[in-house]
Amino acid sequence: MKPTTILLKTLQFAATAAGLFAAIAAGLFAAPAAGRVTTVRIDKVEPFAAGQAFGATGPYERVIGIAKGELDPADPRNSGIVGLDRAPRNAAGKVEYETDLFLLRPADPAKGNHHLLFDVLNRGNKVVTNRLNTTTPQNDTNDPATAAQAGDGFLFRRGYTIAWAGWDPDSPKSNNGMTLRIPSLADTEADIRDEFASATRGAPVTRFRLSYEAASLDQTDSKLTRRARAADTPTVVPTAQWEFVDSRTIILRPEGTVPAPGVIYELVYRAKSPWVSGIGFAAERDVAAFLKSNAKDAAGAANPAGGQIRAAIAFGVSQSGRFLRDFVKFGFNQDEASHKVFDGILSHIAGIGGVFLNAPFAQPFRTRTQHEDHAMPENAFPFSAAVSRDPVSGKTGALLRNDRFNPLLIETNTDAEYWQKGAALLATDPAGTRDLALPATTRLFLIAGSQHTGRHGATTAPGPCVNLRNPHDPYPAVRALLVALDEWITTGRPAPASRIPLIADGSLIPAERLQFPALPGFTVAEAPNRIDPPGDWVHPAPGPSPYVALVPAVDADGNDRGGLRLPDIVAPLGTHTGFNLYKAPFPTGELCDRDGSFLAFARSAADRSPGDPRKPLLDRYGTRDRYAALVTAAAQRLVADRLLLAEDAARYVAEAKAPGF
Repeated sequence: MKPTTILLKTLQFAATAAGLFAAIAAGLFAAPAAGRVTTVRIDKVEPFAAGQAFGATGPYERVIGIAKGELDPADPRNSGIVGLDRAPRNAAGKVEYETDLFLLRPADPAKGNHHLLFDVLNRGNKVVTNRLNTTTPQNDTNDPATAAQAGDGFLFRRGYTIAWAGWDPDSPKSNNGMTLRIPSLADTEADIRDEFASATRGAPVTRFRLSYEAASLDQTDSKLTRRARAADTPTVVPTAQWEFVDSRTIILRPEGTVPAPGVIYELVYRAKSPWVSGIGFAAERDVAAFLKSNAKDAAGAANPAGGQIRAAIAFGVSQSGRFLRDFVKFGFNQDEASHKVFDGILSHIAGIGGVFLNAPFAQPFRTRTQHEDHAMPENAFPFSAAVSRDPVSGKTGALLRNDRFNPLLIETNTDAEYWQKGAALLATDPAGTRDLALPATTRLFLIAGSQHTGRHGATTAPGPCVNLRNPHDPYPAVRALLVALDEWITTGRPAPASRIPLIADGSLIPAERLQFPALPGFTVAEAPNRIDPPGDWVHPAPGPSPYVALVPAVDADGNDRGGLRLPDIVAPLGTHTGFNLYKAPFPTGELCDRDGSFLAFARSAADRSPGDPRKPLLDRYGTRDRYAALVTAAAQRLVADRLLLAEDAARYVAEAKAPGF
């Protein structure tokens, strides 16, 4: 049989799905069931952290297994999943999937808080325990088991049942990565584009792995190009200078040739057998709904979450935050019984994007930045939870839907998302001319002075960037906002008001108006990443964009004027930004992925570099006691505003009282 050939042009799948899910989200389809978990198989139950007790909650258990489910392609809740109608079916006419499942649950369910915290995986990796429990990078794990990996036990002390389930069929399986097993369309081929760069987002590579199997290993059916920057004209790499190793791997030739650091290589090739990747949305929906609401599976096996869950919160960071934005946009927050799946969502560092998932030949691992993946589908209107008008299509819309299935939504971002991910458009019209009035069920926060990967224990090592990286930790604010979101769900007490830079007060501005101080040896970004309308991602043809992404205004030190300013930004020890730039041999002048910059203040006037306009520490604060008093006052204000936990405020104060500058 001749394979089905499809053309991949635009993000039409997003518009189609949004239209199909409009009626679903309005609650017009109560039956038949959209999908369900049919079987939960638990392979292992064992003590977590050697049975250590976490406050009143007591000890926790690790629960490891799989969940199986099935979807009805004829059900309107699933009809927007691209390719589901062509996927293989079982004898009942349903499409099956199987996902990895992992829980950390109170050993005594009665001592938990009866809330499910569903951590959407990031490239197969668990995130919430590593970030919100204040572990250090050295104790990061994708297989949490020890007391050290529990960090300060914040989530456990609060009694959450924490769950993970795979949603990406191609997420890395190494290092205990969790994945999803779904059908592929064996009779489908298309010309697609893969993009590669070495050493910009990790270690250097010697070969490139393709997103899908090549339909042919004949190099004349493919084209490899290279360019230094996204805006440059690509140069064709002769076939003598590269080859297929197998159907999913290419290398450069002659033997021993390695990719140049930061150079963008692109392969356009004939690919085959795409997964029906949009099933990932339905799998997360069904597993979360089962853990929240069901006592047992179809075979009678008990719900591993204990059957006593009263509310569910979804948490996502970066890629998984973008997943959650699309999850809501496409109407997946309604379960098979027409109940709300997640009562609340906390999305961190997602910017305005979605995830390249519900599409033929999806590549959900992509993340669009100024230098890499720039023409990959990610940013599709609507961007904001507030209603706005799209200047491209002329349509009005919002991320949230006018229905009873919207979750309470908190979105937190750092400066890096304003520079790379268009985060200003979460609260402005697409042209960047006015602030939008957000729905009462939504909160937005810029955690000022932070970079995308900021966390406890981060270093200032520059890596491929020209400036030192920004070590600022945004997660104390995220911890407080999780508590506030939980209280909002449980008691109805609204979360603290949004804290973001605004056009109205001049704290959100075009980058060309940024009055950043001239600092010796410090390179300043000139422009943020451009936000383009969706287009042809296989053969991109950039054109003008009507979308305008503004950036936070700064003070005389280069620190943010607006947003949620944690104590170490209110009383800073240096300049913290959300931008950095590449240094040679990387493409100089391009934004250095999603990294920020840091430049410490001099201790005294004698130590200050010539030309540095910023006050040194001794002139600024006088004594360490005076500095500690300012940090204490800032921390107390944030605790009163429910934007910092008392235990985290105590950490800031203790660090501020350490001797010497």
